[in-house]
Amino acid sequence: MIQYFQSGSRMSQAVVYGGMVHIAGQVANDRKAGIESQTRDVLAKIDQLLAEAGTSKSKLVAVNVFLPQIGDFEAMNSIYDAWVDPERLPARACVEARLADPDLRIEITAIAAV
Repeated sequence: MIQYFQSGSRMSQAVVYGGMVHIAGQVANDRKAGIESQTRDVLAKIDQLLAEAGTSKSKLVAVNVFLPQIGDFEAMNSIYDAWVDPERLPARACVEARLADPDLRIEITAIAAV
C-alpha cells in the first residue's frame, strides 16, 4: 500500500511505500530569512512530516541538501549537526544548485525507514 501525505495539485510532501518515507524538497516559509533560520524551518518541516508518517529523524536513511550559495555550507551545518541524531547519521549529499526562488537559501529532501 502507498500512503500520501499533504498532497497538492502537483505533488505530495511525503510518500510512504515499502517501509520507507520519501520526503519531497522542503523549503522555508520565510524566504527573506537567513540561512540559519531557513535551515531550522526546513528541518522542523521534515520532523513534522516524519512524525505524520509514523517515524522520526533517528530512522533517516538519506538526506540531500541543496544550497544556491555553497558559502552557506558551514552555517547550514551548524544547525544541521545540532538537529541530526549523532548515533544514527544518514547518508548525505550537499550540492550547490540554483533553486526555484532566488530568495531560498536551502532545500532538503530526505528518506527514512518507517
